[in-house]
Amino acid sequence: MKKDTVRQVVNAVAFIAVVVVNGLANALPLNGQTTGEISDRFDVYFVPAGYVFSIWGLIYLALTGFVVYQALPGQQGNPRLRRVGFLFPLSCVANAAWLFSWHYEAFSLSMVAMTALLLLLIRIYLRLETGRTSIPAAETWLVRVPFSIYLGWISVATIANASSLLDYLGWGGWGISPEIWTVIMLVAATGITAAVGFTRGDVAFGAVIVWAFVGIAVKHAGTPIVSIAAWSTTAIAAMATLVGAWQHQQHSP
Repeated sequence: MKKDTVRQVVNAVAFIAVVVVNGLANALPLNGQTTGEISDRFDVYFVPAGYVFSIWGLIYLALTGFVVYQALPGQQGNPRLRRVGFLFPLSCVANAAWLFSWHYEAFSLSMVAMTALLLLLIRIYLRLETGRTSIPAAETWLVRVPFSIYLGWISVATIANASSLLDYLGWGGWGISPEIWTVIMLVAATGITAAVGFTRGDVAFGAVIVWAFVGIAVKHAGTPIVSIAAWSTTAIAAMATLVGAWQHQQHSP
């Protein structure tokens, strides 16, 4: 079997496996508790309202499109997919590892798994050359956009995971209140979003960040400093994304 065919099959099998694990994690649930129930135990502000997590449905739907597209015979020699190689199956392993470590309360290991997932997605994003080269529309929507959405969400999830771990470890925040730390993290995430917007013109990535920020503002409406900061950074992130996309379009060949 050719290496390209092996890659296509492994991508499909790994994706099916991680979808099954995700489904069972909350259907069983693993260790008798759902992902959200564990998350709610932590007293952190960088966690959005429950409805925001419905984005996983969109992520898996988009990744289904990617898996089907990359499996087409005509895509075996696609140079961008070849550069991605087996990074996607590895990201599926990291995703599943996070679920098991989270559900079995190995929170330090969950941070390792989440970081690995983030780094793998960054690597995939860079190898796909999003915002840097012109490709057919089908590949944009079925390859680049799915990973932009996935990376955007995992960027937020990594910060939330780190916040939860620090809360679990009883970190004092160097005397800085949790509310102020949340504002700092919102500003940092906004800076990353602006950088992606202006260098890549990536609307999908920015839209996910805006979605998450709105969820944080809604959930913590009773904490003015967090809510105001979340709404403010939402507006800034949205504006930076739109302006960045416009400028990128103007300079595209």
